[in-house]
Amino acid sequence: MLRLLTTIFLVSAGIFLYSYFRELNPGTVAVRTSSSIQFELSPVTLIVFSMAVGAVLVALAVGMRQTAHVIGNWRSTRLLRRKEKIDALHREGTHAFMSKRTAEAIGLFEKALAMDPNRVDSLLWLGNIYRAESNFAEAIRLHQRANRVDDRNIEILLELANDLEGAKRYEDALQTLHKMLKIEPDNLTALIRKRDLLIRLEKWSEALEIQHRLLKAKLPEPERLAEAHLLTGCTYETGRQLLERGHPDKARRYFRGAIKKDRTFLPAYIGIGEILIREGKTKQAVEILKKVYAKTRSIIILHRLEELFLEQGEPSEIIRVYQEALRQDPNNPALQFYLGKLYYRLEMVDEAFDILSTVEGIQDQLVDYHKIMANLFLRKQHMEQAVAELKKALHFKKRVVVPYVCTACQQESAEWSGRCRRCGTWNTLVALPWPNAGQAVLGQDSGPLSVSAVPYQGIASPFETV
Repeated sequence: MLRLLTTIFLVSAGIFLYSYFRELNPGTVAVRTSSSIQFELSPVTLIVFSMAVGAVLVALAVGMRQTAHVIGNWRSTRLLRRKEKIDALHREGTHAFMSKRTAEAIGLFEKALAMDPNRVDSLLWLGNIYRAESNFAEAIRLHQRANRVDDRNIEILLELANDLEGAKRYEDALQTLHKMLKIEPDNLTALIRKRDLLIRLEKWSEALEIQHRLLKAKLPEPERLAEAHLLTGCTYETGRQLLERGHPDKARRYFRGAIKKDRTFLPAYIGIGEILIREGKTKQAVEILKKVYAKTRSIIILHRLEELFLEQGEPSEIIRVYQEALRQDPNNPALQFYLGKLYYRLEMVDEAFDILSTVEGIQDQLVDYHKIMANLFLRKQHMEQAVAELKKALHFKKRVVVPYVCTACQQESAEWSGRCRRCGTWNTLVALPWPNAGQAVLGQDSGPLSVSAVPYQGIASPFETV
């Protein structure tokens, strides 16, 4: 009722004011809308009409703005609800994967990606699941798609590198890690992964360059020691590769660099000896190897000298070297065994029998020992003892002759090399019998490296077995 009365009052007041001002402003104003159409309006009417048109235009503008606002709110609400649904699907997918419901997780992530094909975290998760299922092609496709959405995302590039490495596309994986390092040049994860791939591909000079960079990083002491050991190994491998490619002078520098980093690094000493032998400086190589043996007491050096002297037709020299070593260490069963084995190789039956029959403490490690003793007993016509030795040889679980063993992973090998083929560590192969069998060498527990399936070519000649 009050509103009605107010409205009547305002209308009446308006009519009164209109009439009042119209009487005060008599006359008319001609308004032409075209050449033939003309309206005659009082000044007051023209003003009121103009105000009415302005009010209508303001009302339309405000109305359109409000309509646009309402439409925008509706769209935002719709997008928000859609995003909430996608988020829910993503969360359910992660929970399903964590609960080992892989098939369900794949379905949920695919639904999320059907609604938002460019959702990076869903692409990452789904790609990782496919990689875990060894479906590397699909994992690569998804992670490449994620990379196109966000090409500077380090996590995406790292996962893509993992996919490519799993698919054995090592060169492509290297390129991906290179992109990571362009974005973050000091990213340790990318540097380590690239270094390991270069080692796998035997690109030793490139691996060595990265290894120098890693050692400049502030690493904890145990990690720094492991990386320093790896630096020595990469330095040696660079020299070995150069020697194989016919660059002995360059190889010598790297071998000396490895020795400078680790005075006990046997492969580099043998590498220098090999260079001298190839240069025809056999006597100098022999003197160096003898000095190395005096310093390291490594049976490996004696094996290399043995092969060298036998190739030269000078067996008496290596016999003298072994005898001198035994004079300095008369109770060493390994020296006794290998001298006896040398006598056996040289058909010196009585000398071989005399020394091998007195050896103690190695019979449980070497099937070779029993095979040699059986042959010696046969030559002496002691049939019962020969049969007994053969039975002992047959009781060994491992039938192959393996004169070398890695002190880091216990892998046995028929020939010596500077690097273990199984765990990838350097300077760990020793000659059996090994007095510390069953114990790993300290300082080699940094974890195995990936080693190429291609047989590793060692510097030293293989030691002939029985």
